[in-house]
Amino acid sequence: MNSRLPFKTYLYFLAQSVNLTTAVMSVSMAALVGASLAPEPSLSTVPYGFQFLLVMLITYPASKLMSKIGRKKSFLLATVPLAASGIVGFLAVQERAFSLLVISHSLLGTYIAFANFNRFAATDNISVDLKPRAISLVVAGGVIAAVIGPMLTTYFKDFGSLQAFSACYAVFTGLAVVSLILNLLVKEPIDSLTHLHEPNHSQFRSSVVRATLENKTVLLAIAVAAIGYGIMNLLMIQSSMHMSTNMCLHFSDVSHAIQWHVLAMFAPSFFTGILIQTLGLRVVIFAGIFLLIFTSLINILAGSDYDALMASLIALGLGWNFTYVGGSALLTRELENLPGSVRVQGINDLGISIMATLGAFAPAFLLSWLGWNGTNILAIGICLTLLVFSGLILKRNPTAQR
Repeated sequence: MNSRLPFKTYLYFLAQSVNLTTAVMSVSMAALVGASLAPEPSLSTVPYGFQFLLVMLITYPASKLMSKIGRKKSFLLATVPLAASGIVGFLAVQERAFSLLVISHSLLGTYIAFANFNRFAATDNISVDLKPRAISLVVAGGVIAAVIGPMLTTYFKDFGSLQAFSACYAVFTGLAVVSLILNLLVKEPIDSLTHLHEPNHSQFRSSVVRATLENKTVLLAIAVAAIGYGIMNLLMIQSSMHMSTNMCLHFSDVSHAIQWHVLAMFAPSFFTGILIQTLGLRVVIFAGIFLLIFTSLINILAGSDYDALMASLIALGLGWNFTYVGGSALLTRELENLPGSVRVQGINDLGISIMATLGAFAPAFLLSWLGWNGTNILAIGICLTLLVFSGLILKRNPTAQR
């Protein structure tokens, strides 16, 4: 049996690096640019909110398009909104046009909705034993993004005589060209489209959704990845708010802690797939949930100590990695060679994007309503429920033991 990952996996790793670089750049500058262009402060995060909204709205249609025309053509088409996002974003900042900024981030969200399928595309037509390693490697593209994203934003923030950040948006157009080249280099197997193709009629679509809802292991895979993502977003954003507002730490200290968190999210992906092959999916998924619980326990017990918060953010990153990669790997194994798998992947990523969006918008509300400790207690309760559900479903499932 061939134990080497195919060349296309490394191309998707680089393509995902581009995807996550755009995400890192947008999160670092969207609120600042939005605040400078918004007609009133309360609207400053609207452009970034529309980015998440478009990811939610486009994810499932993107999976349907892939089932019709294949991964490669879909990814190539997705470079168009990315390039347009860069052009429109540049004009938005230069012309001080808030509406154009909203459009720019909406276009970026459209691209991200497609590019998030890189991890599944890397598993097409490879052996089931290699799938966790392929997913893990593609997710590891975030390591490059964690380094390159801040570097590009810093370098192009004040570029020449241009308005601040306008050149950063122009970089998206250059990244679109890189993404285009990488996807052109991917050699899509002749039988790939046949593998993805699904009958286009309502009865088939209904059967796919019904099969998804009736398969508890598929539901668990979606829940693990989605809830892990939501908890990560919630605690990451609220941690930065807690450090800035309650602890009055300098922005550089907060940024340093978040940078370590981002590295902890993606760096383990270089070996998460090997851990799954060695220890099994069940162990990795459980470890991820326990790490999320451990994060909240640290926050409750030592939430006013900077070093403790740094440790909790690192644990949070690791927990996200194990639940995200573990949930994705469980889904691909459960859907192996089944018709409708691409649509189920779309349902999966739709669930993830919904939870990620809730995790992004809820921190301020929960911090004012429940407080720092209350939010972490809520997170523990959610994770314990997920842990019990996981134990019940995976107890007798041989898929999770491999």
